[in-house]
Amino acid sequence: MRVDLFDFNLPQDSIALRPADPRDSARLLVVPAGGSFQDRIVLDLPDYLRPGDALVVNDSRVIHARLSGRRFRDALSAHVEATLIERLDASRWRALMRPAKKLTTGDRIRFARRGCAKDDEIGKAEINARVEAKGEDGEITLAFELHGPALDEAIEQSGVMPLPPYIAGKRSADARDESDYQTIFAREAGAVAAPTAGLHFTPQLLAAIEARGVRLYRVTLHVGAGTFLPVKAEDTDLHRMHEEFARLDAETAQALNEVRAGGGRIVAVGTTALRVLESAADDAGRFAPYGARTRIFITPGYRFRAVDMLLTNFHLPRSTLFMLVAAFAGLERMKAAYAHAIESGYRFYSYGDACLLQRCEK
Repeated sequence: MRVDLFDFNLPQDSIALRPADPRDSARLLVVPAGGSFQDRIVLDLPDYLRPGDALVVNDSRVIHARLSGRRFRDALSAHVEATLIERLDASRWRALMRPAKKLTTGDRIRFARRGCAKDDEIGKAEINARVEAKGEDGEITLAFELHGPALDEAIEQSGVMPLPPYIAGKRSADARDESDYQTIFAREAGAVAAPTAGLHFTPQLLAAIEARGVRLYRVTLHVGAGTFLPVKAEDTDLHRMHEEFARLDAETAQALNEVRAGGGRIVAVGTTALRVLESAADDAGRFAPYGARTRIFITPGYRFRAVDMLLTNFHLPRSTLFMLVAAFAGLERMKAAYAHAIESGYRFYSYGDACLLQRCEK
């Protein structure tokens, strides 16, 4: 499909720079398969769930993936910034570097501790690395001196929360983001972006969902920075989807199969949870344990096998995530929903409001 079919105009003041407080007071646009849109708040979510349904969340935890430091080559040095995007092994990461043009294979990088911004403080760095390889679009392979848990701990001590570019371009990350940009489900470290639909949940909301007779299940998908990369191709068939590690354990797969067999619905919290479930389901909609990298790319025409409803935020124009929701609820339906949201003052993107989508039956 032509990528420009997924374009729309979004006013800059529609982009949320802070989340709603409390989180479950965010607005919720309900988009049923037919009929009128409904304007609610996230705390009303249990009204749309039934006893026996399964609510599936992503338990990935965001790491301090944005690092600042200096590049050293012979007697020369320059300031650089890195956003870690993919762990390759115990000591190597793929990263997006700025300015990438100042880097070449073999360069030494010294990353400063958080708060060490002055040049004379760079010597207190926690992490040393070497540029092992240089790819396209600013991608660099970094080989760190530290390994495994020691490297993980150093990254947490040295880095900051990697806010999305549409927020980071307007303000710096601060102490509030340490909690604001982490879901209450977060426990499996590895994401470099938050599974943002989960940001809306509070203990009060979870208690109401449980009282409704709905069980909560966890999957893991470590969100990569590719989530925010624009689709540069003119046709979706030419786009190369980024990979992300996904996991659905055997116990949860069996439980979800029992939910479906009992007539319950599978409600995915976020496009990341949906991608795990669709990657793990067979053509009949039965789940099997899954632990692999997924590159599933969902566009209109895709036949959903596993998910009945989707809670998600409002996404970027021309993005793979807007393509996914268009596939789930219908392209024209989602264009109309987004137009309604913009006109009604909904807040967009990671810290914005949410929508609850019912799958359209083709």
